[in-house]
Amino acid sequence: MTRPAHLWKKKRLSFAKTPEVLDVPDLLEIQRGSFQWLLKDGLAETFKEISPIEDFSRKFALEFGAHDFGEIKFSVDECKERDMTYSAPLFVQVRLINKETGEIKEQQVFMGDFPMMTDKGTFTVNGTERVVVSQLVRSPGVYYDREMDKLTDKQLFYGKVIPNRGAWLELEIDKKDVVSIRIDRKRKLLVTTFLKAMGYESSQQILDLFGGAECIRKTLERDNIGTRDDALIEIYMKIRPGEPPTLENAKGLLDSLFFNSRRYDLGKVGRYKLNKKLGLDLPLDRTVLTQEDIIAIIQYLVHLHQGIGETDDIDHFGNRRVRTVGELIQNQVRIGLSRMERVVRERMTTLDPDIITPQTLVNTRPVVAALKEFFGSSQLSQFMDQTNPLSGLTHKRRLSALGPGGLSRERAGFEVRDVNPSHYGRMCPIETPEGPNIGLIGSLATYARVNQFGFIETPYRRVDNGIVTDEIVYLAADEEDEYIIAQANAPFDEKGRLIGDKVLARSRQEVVTVDPFKVDFMDISPKQIVSVATSLIPFLEHDDANRALMGSNMQRQAVPLVRPEAPLIGTGMEFRAAVDSGEVIVAEDDGVIKKVSAQEIEVEYSKRGLVKHRLHKFERSNQGTCINQRPIVSAGEKIEMGQVLADGPCTDGGELALGRNLLVAFMPWEGFNFEDAIIISERLVKEDILTSIHIEKHEVEARATKLGDEEITRDILNVSEDLLKDLDERGIIRIGAEVQPGDILVGKVTPKGETELTAEERLLRAIFGEKAREVRDTSLKVPHGETGKVIDVKLFSREEGHELAPGVNQLVRIYIAQKRKIREGDKLAGNHGNKGVISKILPEEDMPYLEDGTSVDIILNPLGVPSRMNIGQILETHLGWAAKVGWDRDDVPRNGDGCVYIASPVFDGATEEEVRQALVRAGLPDTGKAYLYDGRTGDKFDHKITVGYIYMMKLLHLVDDKIHARSTGPYSLITQQPLGGKAQFGGQRFGEMEVWALEAYGAASTLQEMLTIKSDDVFGRVKAYEAIVKGENIEKPGIPESFKVLVKEMQSLALNIEVLDENGNIIDIKTDEDELMRSVEDFGFSFGRGGVLDREELLTREEDEEEGEEGEEGEEGEEGEESEAVVEIREESL
Repeated sequence: MTRPAHLWKKKRLSFAKTPEVLDVPDLLEIQRGSFQWLLKDGLAETFKEISPIEDFSRKFALEFGAHDFGEIKFSVDECKERDMTYSAPLFVQVRLINKETGEIKEQQVFMGDFPMMTDKGTFTVNGTERVVVSQLVRSPGVYYDREMDKLTDKQLFYGKVIPNRGAWLELEIDKKDVVSIRIDRKRKLLVTTFLKAMGYESSQQILDLFGGAECIRKTLERDNIGTRDDALIEIYMKIRPGEPPTLENAKGLLDSLFFNSRRYDLGKVGRYKLNKKLGLDLPLDRTVLTQEDIIAIIQYLVHLHQGIGETDDIDHFGNRRVRTVGELIQNQVRIGLSRMERVVRERMTTLDPDIITPQTLVNTRPVVAALKEFFGSSQLSQFMDQTNPLSGLTHKRRLSALGPGGLSRERAGFEVRDVNPSHYGRMCPIETPEGPNIGLIGSLATYARVNQFGFIETPYRRVDNGIVTDEIVYLAADEEDEYIIAQANAPFDEKGRLIGDKVLARSRQEVVTVDPFKVDFMDISPKQIVSVATSLIPFLEHDDANRALMGSNMQRQAVPLVRPEAPLIGTGMEFRAAVDSGEVIVAEDDGVIKKVSAQEIEVEYSKRGLVKHRLHKFERSNQGTCINQRPIVSAGEKIEMGQVLADGPCTDGGELALGRNLLVAFMPWEGFNFEDAIIISERLVKEDILTSIHIEKHEVEARATKLGDEEITRDILNVSEDLLKDLDERGIIRIGAEVQPGDILVGKVTPKGETELTAEERLLRAIFGEKAREVRDTSLKVPHGETGKVIDVKLFSREEGHELAPGVNQLVRIYIAQKRKIREGDKLAGNHGNKGVISKILPEEDMPYLEDGTSVDIILNPLGVPSRMNIGQILETHLGWAAKVGWDRDDVPRNGDGCVYIASPVFDGATEEEVRQALVRAGLPDTGKAYLYDGRTGDKFDHKITVGYIYMMKLLHLVDDKIHARSTGPYSLITQQPLGGKAQFGGQRFGEMEVWALEAYGAASTLQEMLTIKSDDVFGRVKAYEAIVKGENIEKPGIPESFKVLVKEMQSLALNIEVLDENGNIIDIKTDEDELMRSVEDFGFSFGRGGVLDREELLTREEDEEEGEEGEEGEEGEEGEESEAVVEIREESL
């Protein structure tokens, strides 16, 4: 059964069997909804909690009233350009009450700039886009557990009350059946002592509370405390050992620990969980413990001991909740306000009561600082993954168990990381990173939403007496356990009656078969259990879960291509994923297109009138990929609400398009596709099929230094006019210039230290006048291995009123775009975890070809399929071939290119038989195989080969960013060894094992030069370089620096170390610096970037701090790599 799924541009033929009863919800609701809650209710709650602030003498009280936001000064684009934070000023009505005179002063107080969320669910902080990831934490509440005692084989029972903040309360029944209690991880007490302290003084009264339970009786026998006062003193001594106990203090301590809202807070969630578990009915705003709670908590534990009730699974989603953006920011504001509270109290006592006003009392700095700290350095505020629209969307829907108040990678065991049955429809069981974070970071399922308590809910259809209704009910994980739920594909007739004697269903996390009339609910959709990224994989049901995980993760690494193409075989989710990512422009209402240009689209809406939509053109994303929007409507066209007006990166006709449809053959070819390597046709290079644009940003600052100001100029010493040809009169490169490594982008000179002049020089200066000031060339140059075209230049200067960092007079930003064609070493991947590196690009004429002469685009190794069990790629290939060729039937939507675009939704897609029928209808062999001919000889291959169209993506792991070579470069200042890594222009590490390998071959001379002149023999390497250039023989290596460091370290241990030659004479190992310097200067060598440095500079030169690369997961935020003090030796005059 197939039916067309209508979209604006592409019509897709859907193979879905299950009707869609509920549209996929807004995929960014988890971010936007939460932030809206914060603005409306969250901040008000926080201000209410802190009010009133009273001074120590209770004379003044400060109350916070309503808050509102001022106007946002700069747009998101302006903030990005100026490195500012997209924020709005926050104002609060504050009242100061003088209790002695009754006087009230009210003022509106500015509380600092509050970062605002953009329409796309991101924050722009200091000019970069960031995402706040939702956090999965253990919910406050009461938890019970049991374990076997290994010696006695008795069941031991435990209970603990976890609050939002405050002391933990832990209970246990030990092997002697004695019930004890532990307060705030301190020493154990008998539970009866605790009850006596609460006012239950007689033993009979305590026994009656618990129905005369045996364990309580045994506890009372061991309890020798009689009165309430004794019990209070006993508790005080256990919690505060070493302090003299007084009755007053003891009473105060117990009260403040659990019954005072300032010290103890269950939160609404904790109260809700406590009520639910213990069957209580206390109001949700009662967020401290009550006597009733404590009795019920102990009663439940006693019942467990008697075999009534059940223990809790801590990893169940009924016991884990999500802290969304709003709550995370609210917690930061709360921290800021509590710091501010201290300041306010101090000022109340120190300031003159007559001049005191709310404005003078409130210091907003702590609040602003707390917010800044959160957005700038919290583990949950992350540098947004912007490689393509899907990576951004997934990043915003991510759930992390890491971060403050969560787990740490080292502590997390297998249980937390494992898939729990309660994840069903809430968190995707497939999409999670490989590596140390596996299972700790997940992705919200497609239909899931977060309820007011932070628990994830998933929608179900109500089933009434065996009849499926259209009523939708959202259930949290603990509510779901009480019902029997059928699968989405359970068959029912046109009246909604479930068909069959038995129905497959889930009950209490087990799979059962039940009578239809026992079913309470039914799943909404087969894709309910997976995330957005996973729901984009066609034939997911035929892939092994490990490969599906890789497929989901690699889609997020696909780079936007110059000419994107929607997949022939999709799942029907492509449109929603692209639109909800915010990277395409969507019509806000019905209307008519007035004007279209590359820069903007003007629309006359029926209700809102004329609106201009500005397009983003060739902007750089956080990952250096290109953000570019193209109009897909024309002037005069009528449009509907929700229609896509302009495609963004990785979209085609409003659908997500992460790669290209390529003609694939599964066959070996001369061993070039051994170990997952890929062979591609040169056609993909020539026709720019897998070409992407990458944009790099380069910055240079002109600072004020002690010796004078740095200057941006075209006038640079000893630089030929030829090298300056593309610079304008300011010394900045022109837009459109083609640049190569080493080219000057911005000319800049830095003043050099003036040396003390001799008498003769002073005389000459007096006669002939001042010579030009000593300056060094510190121009910004194109780094190694980078080429491209300058596409944008931005100049910011303090004189023109731009806000710059302290000490910076001017800032120049250059954007260079490069067009990267596909090449050997680039990584390609399909949707099914089928990844590989290109090993050879064959001329089109050498590729194998079909009988009609069509040569294939890509050759994959058939051995990559059986062991990996991702058969989805084969089915996709077969159906893709049929879709590309197209077939003629009235019910089949054809597109302009003659292809049939197909939707095969996850767990509900085309069956093998339907794929076979599609091939037959398209006039292709029903096996999906064909004879191929060798392009080089024209011979027919012996056997039929699987051929078809597969969707392949080009991933961000590009060979241009990884390949690296060095002859000379920077050295570490202490060890004098070359630095490591491409970012530092470092060398290759020749480690311990590599040394063993050369030792094993007896390659003594090779090994010696590896460990000396190629590493840290400072004198030897200069001499060797000199000898190579002059064509002389290389001298014998000298003493490596590491040996000298070792000698120094031993001397620092007060050991007298001397180095002797074979004759027993002492060798002076101090570097002959003078000779080294002479060699360097004779030879015209350059230390550093400009000119020859003098000795002091040589020894103290520091390399600029290299900007660190973001980790792949990015959850550590942007961490710069540590700067190393270095000395560079580079060839410049040669």
